[in-house]
Amino acid sequence: MKKIISYLIIFLVLSGITFAQNNLIHHEINANVQPSASFVEVMDEITIPESMLNQELIFILHNSFTVQIETPELNIEKNGEGVNAEDVGMDREETEPSAGLQLNEYRIIYPESHTGDLNVTLKYSGKIESPIEQSEENYARGFSESPGIIADIGVYLAGSTYWVPHFNDELITFNLSSSTPTGWKTVSQGTRVKNEDVGGHHVDLWESPEPMEEVFLIAAEFTEYDYTVGAVTAMAFLRTPDETLANKYLETTAQYLEMYRQLLGPYPFTKFALIENFWETGYGMPSFTLLGETIIRFPFILHSSYPHELLHNWWGNSVYVDFETGNWCEGLTAYMADHLIKEQRGQGVDYRRSTLQKFTAYVNPANDFSLTKFRSRYDAPSEAIGYGKCLMMWNMLRQNLGDEDFVKGFQNFYRAYKFKVAAFDDIQKSMEESSGKDLNKFFTQWTSRTGAPELQLNDVSAIQIDNGYSLEFYIAQIQNEDPFFLNIPVFIYTESDFIKEIVELNKKEQHFTLNIDEKPLRIDIDPEFDLFRWLHYNEIPPSLATAYGSEKVLIILPSGEDESVIKPYEILVQKWLDEKPDKYEILFDNEVTDIPSDKTVWVFGWNNNFKNLVQDGLSDYSTQLNENSVEINNKSLTEENNSFIISVRNPNNPEEVIVWLTIGNDDAVPGLLRKLPHYGKYSYLVFEGDEPVNIEKGQWPVVHSPLTKVVTTGEEIVLTEIPKREPLAKLQPVFSADNLMEHVIFLASEEMQGRGLGTEELDNSAQYIAEQFKAAGLEPAGDEGTYFQSWTQIVGKKDAKEFTLKNVIGIILGTDEKLVGESVVLSAHYDHLGLGWPDVRKGNEGKIHYGADDNASGVSVMIELAKLMGKTEKPKRTIVFVAFTGEESGLTGSRYYVENYTEFPADKVMANINFDTVGRLFGKKLLILNGESAREWKFIFMGTEYVTGIPISMVPQQLDASDQVAFIEAGIPSIQIFSGPEEDYHKPTDTYDKIDADGMVKVAAVTKEVLQYLAEREEPLTFTGKKEEESPTDKKEQTEKKERRVSSGTMPDFEYSGEGVKIGTVMPDSPAEKSGLLKGDIIVMMDEIPIKSLRDYSNALKTKQPGDVVTIEFIRDGENKTTK
Repeated sequence: MKKIISYLIIFLVLSGITFAQNNLIHHEINANVQPSASFVEVMDEITIPESMLNQELIFILHNSFTVQIETPELNIEKNGEGVNAEDVGMDREETEPSAGLQLNEYRIIYPESHTGDLNVTLKYSGKIESPIEQSEENYARGFSESPGIIADIGVYLAGSTYWVPHFNDELITFNLSSSTPTGWKTVSQGTRVKNEDVGGHHVDLWESPEPMEEVFLIAAEFTEYDYTVGAVTAMAFLRTPDETLANKYLETTAQYLEMYRQLLGPYPFTKFALIENFWETGYGMPSFTLLGETIIRFPFILHSSYPHELLHNWWGNSVYVDFETGNWCEGLTAYMADHLIKEQRGQGVDYRRSTLQKFTAYVNPANDFSLTKFRSRYDAPSEAIGYGKCLMMWNMLRQNLGDEDFVKGFQNFYRAYKFKVAAFDDIQKSMEESSGKDLNKFFTQWTSRTGAPELQLNDVSAIQIDNGYSLEFYIAQIQNEDPFFLNIPVFIYTESDFIKEIVELNKKEQHFTLNIDEKPLRIDIDPEFDLFRWLHYNEIPPSLATAYGSEKVLIILPSGEDESVIKPYEILVQKWLDEKPDKYEILFDNEVTDIPSDKTVWVFGWNNNFKNLVQDGLSDYSTQLNENSVEINNKSLTEENNSFIISVRNPNNPEEVIVWLTIGNDDAVPGLLRKLPHYGKYSYLVFEGDEPVNIEKGQWPVVHSPLTKVVTTGEEIVLTEIPKREPLAKLQPVFSADNLMEHVIFLASEEMQGRGLGTEELDNSAQYIAEQFKAAGLEPAGDEGTYFQSWTQIVGKKDAKEFTLKNVIGIILGTDEKLVGESVVLSAHYDHLGLGWPDVRKGNEGKIHYGADDNASGVSVMIELAKLMGKTEKPKRTIVFVAFTGEESGLTGSRYYVENYTEFPADKVMANINFDTVGRLFGKKLLILNGESAREWKFIFMGTEYVTGIPISMVPQQLDASDQVAFIEAGIPSIQIFSGPEEDYHKPTDTYDKIDADGMVKVAAVTKEVLQYLAEREEPLTFTGKKEEESPTDKKEQTEKKERRVSSGTMPDFEYSGEGVKIGTVMPDSPAEKSGLLKGDIIVMMDEIPIKSLRDYSNALKTKQPGDVVTIEFIRDGENKTTK
């Protein structure tokens, strides 16, 4: 059983064992399980190969069993009672959960004249009811454990239970037939060949021909779900029926099985099953995993621990580890699962830095050991070596060989050693065969040596030569040990590019000369942390981990605050003192003259005299402490209801930290005490409310690294962005980029003529969407059993026209009777401007406005979500898919829906997710508009970002941008998903060739998570938006009066949350560029009109006409400036 959360794995030593079927003990097990009595009765027909008959046949069993032999001419005798048990199997617990279990030892007596295999039939029965206990090791993770239990709520039998005769750690094969009460199901390794009710009982038969170390029997009243993935069956066994949850796991299983099949080779078993346990566990076994009911519902498990466990079926559960020569499996699995997922999300550098940070923090000469000595993790240093160092070794091997040979080598290794024991030497052999390189020095150095290199960059200089520049530098290994043989990545930034070179270092110090074409400006050594090495303290950002690990701590309280302000800080301090009274010294700021250099210092409160030291420490980062707010991550967060924890280096000792802590809500103290220790790796944290909820976190970037040197002083260095490297493997998305583009191409084609209001082409678009909804399995929810909600309305003011309008509506009906009539609405408008009405820019009259991004992209994503969910999703709450008409003419369609739709009326709409302009993400953050309409939105999208790995930004300013406004006006929480502003907005140049199909896949992935969550959530969202009271006519006129027909040529930075409008982009040859405005300028005034928000800016522009000259006041680098 592998722990997928802790990744704690201890493998049985298997060296010297061959896996020929006829050399393994085979068990034919028939188990009659009686859960209500905690009782099991077993008939075990054992075949012992002849090769084992030259020794005593000794086995051990649980001491509660009464045992008898059913085979004539054979006898058994009890050799001993009360034998202490040890955990068995590939993942023996360090905590020895079987230690309290007593066993009996038996000897099989057989005739000396016997030849051939020996067949032994044993019959035994007894109670299994070991308690579920929480060990000290598992307390922090919330796990419990039991060596074995049979109860009316479930059954867990494993190798640690000793419920199957155990013969001297021999590998076995088995078939398991089980009888349980009707309504129960049993799961074990192997393939299920029988699953039926017989005579008032349920019978399952599992066949496991693959060599195994133990036999599992997991049983409960399960609801079963399955999904075929090629030759493998993905299964889910849930104690509580939950088709939505099961489908998430089955879908994820299919994705990762296919990814690893392509990366490594065929999955070694016929199934992979998710099983919901009846206590909190994070176990994994060959071909299935056992998760507790809480863990199973953590959304992050799907793309963190779960893939790690799937991969263990290649490494560890089919290719076994030769522990005598070192455990290679944990580091390799971590590299190909944990690291790979981070690499796929563009976070590989941070993951490797964090890995090296742990090694640097925890390992020293006293506790270091070589990889050949690693068996399992038992503390932080052993994890840093066995997981971290080993992971970095595989990363260096990959860099040395290249991805193709690296992957080919592991594919060869898997084929050659499947169901065999393998060592580091065997991996070396496979890699040498695939690459043609001699890797003996590499493997010997990294598996047999202790310690690590520590690098220093010295004496950097550059001179101009005839054909460019000559760059000279020294790299030194300053560790006490002998030098390592290293291939070192060197990055050189020039005036227009960067160059990557690999240099070989095999001495304590070595001189290098590189000739390059352009003037070198900066040189970085291993900036992507590809080498296994000690880190300099400047490469490790200040963090809470340093503060919590310190043995000496000074806490400085603000002396000038009232007692009511000080009280929550005193409560927090007292809790710390109760745990370690000798660790802390507490003083007021008026009692401290200087910050000590040998202690961690906590500075408490907004008005602390030492707050300025924290601000000084932030000078290298884009963060500012103001009087009552903090500017961080381009956001301004106030002290009200927010608690800040920010760490910086101690100016008197850069290896120590100063941590500024404020409490924004007195009731947040218990939560902060509970949560802060779990955020150790972060440099800064912001928590909101009394729970409190984390709303910002991160690590400071590396600055002042000793491995970075400026080559040419006095030059402005604009660093070229280093391209993200391709991940080792790619997870195939659930959504098809090709399918998404197909819809966009049709809707934004010349044939559709811009989908103008009142046109035949718009009607054709509506028909297309209805046909797609029908094919997806959505039920029609328009008028008279159709997909259309139709009505006639006069639209426009100066050139008013009467139109017949259509919304297109399809639904997935909810299944929870308690939520009848409630809905979640997913929407996108399908109309655009046709040939330029009602909004047209000068010079574009009569031209087709194709509207690819606005909003064929949004309709496309909605259609593909319908196709994915329409025939399989069974949500608690009804999901309404609606394509709105008339968005471009005052939100006509969405307002009509909100005011007139009766099947799922507005007062029962839980929330609206609206797509508008989602087709040009191109690596940017996905923007969420109107997130202030419900308190929960930001937390929902924070969780979604974590689960999907797709960066999301909540736009802090209120915008009246699209159809979500109609819902907000009715008091319904509603947001818009938006890929960002583009210069082609409402222009004929908004064409499908500019669409980012992969970006739309990301939009669909994010929306799917949010939509499924909302459809299953029983509690309503808390509406915090502004509900409008105007009549429909008022709203129509208000919209039309504010039509905007001019642009300054800037695109705002939507993530900025301060006062004014921060410029994100200045368009070439625009009025803004000609006036001298730059990216980063903050517009605060237009013609004496204060600009405090994007809404103010938009409204001000709506009062202008093309050609008007306006005066702009803006802030640049803290100074107010003016331009026209």
